[in-house]
Formats: sequence, C-alpha cells, structure tokens
Amino acid sequence: MEYSEAKQRYIEAWGSLGSSWGVNRTMAQIHALLMIATMPLSTEDIMDELKISRGNANMNLRALLDWGLAKKVLIPGERKEFFSTDKDPMVLAAQVAKERKKRELDPIIRLLDEVSTVQGDDEQVKEFRKVTTDLKGFAKQADSVINTFIQSNSNWFFKILGKITR
Repeated sequence: MEYSEAKQRYIEAWGSLGSSWGVNRTMAQIHALLMIATMPLSTEDIMDELKISRGNANMNLRALLDWGLAKKVLIPGERKEFFSTDKDPMVLAAQVAKERKKRELDPIIRLLDEVSTVQGDDEQVKEFRKVTTDLKGFAKQADSVINTFIQSNSNWFFKILGKITR
C-alpha cells in the first residue's frame, strides 16, 4: 500500500473513532493528521490536507486545544500559528479519559448527589432513593478507577491489562 493511501485510510478511521470519544469526525481527523506529522502544522496545512474551510479548521483546532489534545507551537520567524499533539497513546488515552470524566461523569455524580437525598417514605421514593444511591456508588467507583488511570503511568495500565487478558 502506498503511503498516501495508508495515510488517508488512517485519517478516515481515526475520524470515525472520534465519535466514540465524544468528539466530531473533523476534530478527530485533524488530531490524526497532527499525530502523524513530523513537524508542527499550520491551519493552512491542515485545511489543504483535509480539504476543509478555515472556519472548520479553526473551530476544531480550538476544540482540540480545549480537550488538551493539541498545543500551539511557536516557530521563530513565523507569524502563523502551528499545532502539534502528543504521540504517546497512554498520554492520549489519559487525556481523553480526563475530559470525558469532566464532561460526562462529574455532572452525573453531582446530579445523583442531589437527587439521592429525596425526602419521603412511600415505596416510590424509597425505590428512587435506592436506585439513585446505587448509581451514585457505581459512578463514584468508576470515578476512582478513571482517576487512578489518569494519574498512572503505562506500566501500571499494561500490568492490569495483562492480568485481565490472561
């Protein structure tokens, strides 16, 4: 397979995978492009490579910066902004986990903290309190596991993974 075909297939696949992280396809495609780039890329480089508009590129680069999946790089003598990303899969996975936790798990834990204290003694209230308390316990356990993963290094993760897959 030629490099250009392999590159295109990789970018398309990474774009599709992005929806599993909770990001849009173009944002993931830009991330894929940054991951395989040998040098930081400008907005224009990204626009040309992915055939997208400046607005689309800028919006998705801002989102990548917000997620902590890209960073601005200053190149002496250049007026353009350049972007790069970390290429370590563990760093990437930890950052995605951190952002998803912040955007998805933390809000539901706050909600469950609030609603699980509902007052009353009838059966519906008791069942509601039981279910929401159980969900809160599960969510807090998941939160603890995610926090451990985010703060871990790759050796810890791969040791655990090795034990699970045996």
